[in-house]
Amino acid sequence: MKPSKTVRRPGSGASLSALALTGLVLAGCATDPRHTAETRLPATYEGAAGAALPDQVLDRWWLVFNDPALSALVDTALTQSQDARLAAARLDEARAVRRGQVRQLYIPSTPLTGSANRSSTDIIDQSGPGGFTQGGDSENYSGSFDVSWELDLIGRRRAAMGVVSNDLAASRFAYEGARAALAASVAQSYFQARVLAVQLDDARESVRIARALADLATGRVARGLSPGSDADRTAADLAQAEAQAASLEAELQVARRSLLILVGRGIDPLASLPVAATLADAPPTTTALPGTLLARRPDVREAQARLASASANLKVNELALFPTFTLSPGVGLTKAVSPSFLTPGSTSSTTSSAWSIGLNLSIPVLNIPKLLADIDAQDARTEQAALAYEKTVQAAFGETEGALLQLSADQRRVALLSAGERRAATAYEAARRGYAAGLSDLTSTLQAEQSWRAARTGLNGARGQALQRTVQTYKALGGGWTPSPNPSATSEQTSSR
Repeated sequence: MKPSKTVRRPGSGASLSALALTGLVLAGCATDPRHTAETRLPATYEGAAGAALPDQVLDRWWLVFNDPALSALVDTALTQSQDARLAAARLDEARAVRRGQVRQLYIPSTPLTGSANRSSTDIIDQSGPGGFTQGGDSENYSGSFDVSWELDLIGRRRAAMGVVSNDLAASRFAYEGARAALAASVAQSYFQARVLAVQLDDARESVRIARALADLATGRVARGLSPGSDADRTAADLAQAEAQAASLEAELQVARRSLLILVGRGIDPLASLPVAATLADAPPTTTALPGTLLARRPDVREAQARLASASANLKVNELALFPTFTLSPGVGLTKAVSPSFLTPGSTSSTTSSAWSIGLNLSIPVLNIPKLLADIDAQDARTEQAALAYEKTVQAAFGETEGALLQLSADQRRVALLSAGERRAATAYEAARRGYAAGLSDLTSTLQAEQSWRAARTGLNGARGQALQRTVQTYKALGGGWTPSPNPSATSEQTSSR
């Protein structure tokens, strides 16, 4: 609906009335366009398979790994780390802002004023018959209590509460998203440290094997059974293995310090964080329906809340075109003390009280163009919020599907590399025994060792990647927090977790 516009010069009561009527008509035409986002998702993920797990498992997915050390680190991070406390402080700020906004909406403006003054009058000269003018001190006291209450006849306060509540909901989802991301970061850093510990253990084992081969080669050279170059080659391999072990040891120490910082124990000794040199297979993951992302992912819920807030804000801007009715009751008390006119040297006082009540009407007449511009601007912001919500939903679906596909590939890779590592270990052990018995040369033994090292390194790397991918999958599925249907009503204790 596009009302016709007539340019008139405001200067008479008729023109002002016409502008006011135009504002009311425009307000009636400024209906909520109800911006919506396309949130339809496929029924299933492409190529993903897995056992369905209950929501309680997703809420605290790190317990699925059955690793007490991991669970303790995640719990410590969620209660003590700077990231968790920073997220809680931001949520506390949002709650405080909401309390102030709610009070501003529902508690009327109540200024309490008072005044007191004292004056003195000295009669310097007086001619003619004696009058009523007397010299002396005068005192005046007054106090008033006035209330201004806006009558919400069109739902302006309800729309403003929609903005406030959805802003708080978005802040709560941002808080939960930060905690979920923190839990995932701790788990991934923990498994990365475990991978380094296993690699360091493998490197030390390689040093032991290289030293044994070097001793064998030195003995064979001393007995004249092998050329001296064999001893040189094994010594070089030993030095390389020792250098690799030293490098991995430093990387592990750095990873442990980073993990301590992440959980809020940044200045604790490295020895306080033991890291086992073992890697278990990744636990099974859930394959939830894509539609559950709309309820489980905190970033999706945050984008949804911001769209709802923007829509409510658009309604607030539209309602600004309507008249405002304000009820203003008030009471007052005054007292005056002055010299008595009848009895010189004495004083007289007067105390009085008064009350008032008024109804004010405010119609936005001259600022209608600005209000319409504000509506257009907020309409554009609401459209942006709808598009951001739509993009967040699609990105969440893509991230989850990709994580599931990659995890499935990682699991197949672990199975294949595990079989290959067992065969490589068997081949190396046979070659080592043959070399010790003089049935094979050093070259074939070293080649068998190198094949085993490569297979073992590849297997451990694949296991670590599968574990980290499992963490990524749980996070992508919206794990790490407990969804609430009404986040704005969540207990204030949430921020103290």
